Amino acid sequence: MNPNAIPPRGHGRARAALLACTLLLAGTAGAGTVEEVRERGRLRCGVNGEVPGLSLRNQTGQWSGLDVDFCRAVATAVLGDPEALALVPVSSEERFAAVRAGNVDLLARNTSWTGQRDIAEGVSFVGVLYYDGQGFMVPRMTDTISALELDRARVCAIAGSTSIDNAKRYFTRHRMALELVVHPDLAAAAAAYLDGKCTALTTDRSQLHALRATLDNPAAQRILPEVISKEPLGPLVRDNDHRWFDLVRWTLFTLVEAEELGIDAGNALGAKHRAESDRVRALLDLDGRTSSVLGIEPAWGYRVIRQVGNYGEVFERNLGATSGLGIKRGLNALWSDGGLMYAPPTK
Repeated sequence: MNPNAIPPRGHGRARAALLACTLLLAGTAGAGTVEEVRERGRLRCGVNGEVPGLSLRNQTGQWSGLDVDFCRAVATAVLGDPEALALVPVSSEERFAAVRAGNVDLLARNTSWTGQRDIAEGVSFVGVLYYDGQGFMVPRMTDTISALELDRARVCAIAGSTSIDNAKRYFTRHRMALELVVHPDLAAAAAAYLDGKCTALTTDRSQLHALRATLDNPAAQRILPEVISKEPLGPLVRDNDHRWFDLVRWTLFTLVEAEELGIDAGNALGAKHRAESDRVRALLDLDGRTSSVLGIEPAWGYRVIRQVGNYGEVFERNLGATSGLGIKRGLNALWSDGGLMYAPPTK
């Protein structure tokens, strides 16, 4: 097409109308979840609710866990208040539908990031909050010390999870017979296992550690050493809301970057007052450059770290030595410490 040619009559009006329509649609898409959450004054976050260390509500109604703290961090980013939050327990089978239907704004529910889920479920994973892997737990009294000794075992698993296919592949690869007993959730699977209805219980190792810690006699259970799968657990949002996706993703990166820079809940205020480097100022959003695009208040990064902490703090209080679970950082250490936790540069 000749760029200097005179367009036919009406072409200019049609083009202007198309541009106006495009801008209107962009504005509508931009309104999206950020505005909905701010107008509502509360973030609705889908969680599990039954896994110590990840998300658990105790008898007094108090919530704790790595997933819960991530929800609090996002609530702080968008609303300035970690308690401006409605935690919504959802089952493994209903979790993606809950996101697609808009029943929750965000899912932070020990969910493994897979290609099938990311592409075909109408959701987008924002990153990895916890690098996990599937394992097996057996009664210590059986003297079983390896998953390779589970030939012909009766194994309890959870419906709607990746554990079922992973276990089948593992047993097939090692030419072992397997009888899977599928239960609707972890509580049911654990109850059946503890009642002796299964030889072993399989799920993510984080859940096995959490379950064992709640038992009257944790030492009576052994978590076998084999890790049979990659389970990158990540928060996710529904598709086609890029600004909300960016906000949730960069909240996660803010937690990780803050740990790398040595900024935590205790020294965030001092870091804010002393901040001179572009890297720190960008992390804390002291110049309001990212908040203006995201549609939230300036200095959101500072508020997240000040009120929730950095990734290391969140990990330790929920999963580490002080939590009672005693899970080592391992792959969840910073990249500079031999782990996989890595945030892109803030600027």
